[in-house]
Amino acid sequence: MPSYSLSHLADRVLLRDLASLVATDRVTTAALLAHLAEVEVRQLYRPAAYSSMLAYCVGELRLSESAALRRIRAARIARKFPVLFPAIADGRIHLTTVLLLATHLTPESVEELVAVTTHKTREEVEQLLAERFPQPDLPTSLQAMGLPAPPMARVANEHTAEVALELLQNETLLAAPVAAAPVGRARVAPLSADRYALQVTLAKETHDQLRYAQALLNHAVPSGDLAQVLDRALKALVRQLEQRKFGAAARTCPRRGKPQGRYVPAPVRKTVWLRDGGHCTFVGENGRRCEERARLEFDHIEPVARGGTTTAANLRLRCRAHNQYEAEQLYGVAFMRDKREKSQRGAVRAKPAASATAGPRATAEPNTAAPTPDNDVIPWLRRLGFRAEEARRGAACCDAIPEASLEERVRRALTHLAPSCRRDGPQATRSPA
Repeated sequence: MPSYSLSHLADRVLLRDLASLVATDRVTTAALLAHLAEVEVRQLYRPAAYSSMLAYCVGELRLSESAALRRIRAARIARKFPVLFPAIADGRIHLTTVLLLATHLTPESVEELVAVTTHKTREEVEQLLAERFPQPDLPTSLQAMGLPAPPMARVANEHTAEVALELLQNETLLAAPVAAAPVGRARVAPLSADRYALQVTLAKETHDQLRYAQALLNHAVPSGDLAQVLDRALKALVRQLEQRKFGAAARTCPRRGKPQGRYVPAPVRKTVWLRDGGHCTFVGENGRRCEERARLEFDHIEPVARGGTTTAANLRLRCRAHNQYEAEQLYGVAFMRDKREKSQRGAVRAKPAASATAGPRATAEPNTAAPTPDNDVIPWLRRLGFRAEEARRGAACCDAIPEASLEERVRRALTHLAPSCRRDGPQATRSPA
């Protein structure tokens, strides 16, 4: 194990080693950015059960959130303008310069901007950019800010031990001048195993609602304790949001027939949500379960196009990243990319025409959805494991919809072949919930 005590080194050796380490760090930083950019482009964080590159850097690489964000953004910029990599490696520019230049870089200006910012400090780069890309003056504004509220701002006048402790710990904040106390984001900090401190700035309307809630709860919470008021308010809000998300209570009598289509009834949504714990159920080969809880989607384990039903047993929660990953594993990356591109083109065409000439232009456009060798379903069915005879049979059932898109034709063929779906083709990685 290396020793980090350097008191025995001569001054000359210490300075030499320091310069060598800094040079190595610059080269390593450039290589790190290149690796981050390539991993993100390939989305290799998804098989490891992470929903984003940021989550992977924090959870797997153990970077801090701020360090990860800076490096991910710099990696994206450098991948777009590769000349930045050697400039970082040889020390001409640093990460801060890359981030400051981000909005001003173009293929034509990148080399010049690197040259003029070489070996510049942050302040010098900011001054240079202000001269080259001047911004309009800020409007004159005079607003009454008042004194900064204590970190544990209270509506009631009670002085609890927790409040006193917080005030003592933040006396330097209270003594700061008004101009040096900008309104920041709300903060939640742990105080003990089961206690948290909440610091937040409220609008007057929110403040008034809080006072009103205290008055309404006076019989149940005579002290007006904000923690209890907030707890009751959040419980009521959660019930309201659950009602909106999952709908009314489950039906007393089951639906008739077999659940078909992609629509997920409210009782089924609630069952799946509670069963899966409200977060993505994807599990990577390393045994790690994805922890994403935002932008979740209900994924059919057996796809509807292959005869899957919309039941709780056939549904699971997936974040967007892993839902797309599963689809790519099942249908292929090329097919899903083609599907997304067509969806984007369709969304653009669906926008209202901006002028009277839009109509004639639209009618003059050729029908790109007509069947061609490029959107023949047979190659896609073969990739999914169907035999040649089955693929031809599936393609034959698409003759009735010659103007349909490739996605619609493949779905029609899969529906037709669902009873005899093969399982020897590429399959999605099925992970336990």
